[in-house]
Amino acid sequence: MPEIKAIFFDQDGVIIDTEKDGHRVAFNDMFKEFGYDFEWDVDKYHELLETSGGKERMRHYFHEVGIFPGDSEEEETALLLKLHKRKTEIFIDLIESGKLPLRTGVKRLMQEALSHNLILGVCTTANERSANAIARGMLKDINFEFVLAGDIVSKKKPDPEIYLLALEKTGLKPEECIVIEDSRNGVIAAKKAGMLIVATTNIYTEGEDLSDADIIVTSLGDPDDKKGVLKKGDEKLEFDGALKVEQLIKYFS
Repeated sequence: MPEIKAIFFDQDGVIIDTEKDGHRVAFNDMFKEFGYDFEWDVDKYHELLETSGGKERMRHYFHEVGIFPGDSEEEETALLLKLHKRKTEIFIDLIESGKLPLRTGVKRLMQEALSHNLILGVCTTANERSANAIARGMLKDINFEFVLAGDIVSKKKPDPEIYLLALEKTGLKPEECIVIEDSRNGVIAAKKAGMLIVATTNIYTEGEDLSDADIIVTSLGDPDDKKGVLKKGDEKLEFDGALKVEQLIKYFS
């Protein structure tokens, strides 16, 4: 049986419920600053989340509504980089203001993992600056082995490249690593990398097909606070509303 040696966390939707009240709001504030007369409502942003990566998301939408008529690919890319840089500044301001709290149970699970001498890492398509604002700022007392973010890989999730890089950095086998994800793209990426998967859903992903995950919960939960609901996982897990590292080690071993 494999021995669990690491837990890798996605960021957006897993560590912080960032999409609806974080990234979406930051994109809309940035659009307003640059004089665009549109905004992404909750439903539209849900649709756009099928495209991984903020710059890629904007490129898809701008082509959809015809904002790039006649622009060369180089001009498009330059504009997207400029817009995304400002959007990231707005998003980081939201994080540092404390308006976006950590998701229930995530820091507890990280602390438990460290007490079991597990390696912790972050694997996200989010901008490197915003990822470090969370991992090295809000979670500065958590010892992450690495934070893989932004354009560190050439292919975004659902491609497994970012998780394969995590394996390369740690020298671990896929079956020794648990991935915490929230979306179908993330689950597929981890599955292709051969890893063990826990999916924790949110408002945008609760209706997605996450069946490739080994365990699905609505929240990691806290014993004395908000409890999660188990959506997938057998009785061996002994889930009581708060997913614990000891339970995961026992379940996957």
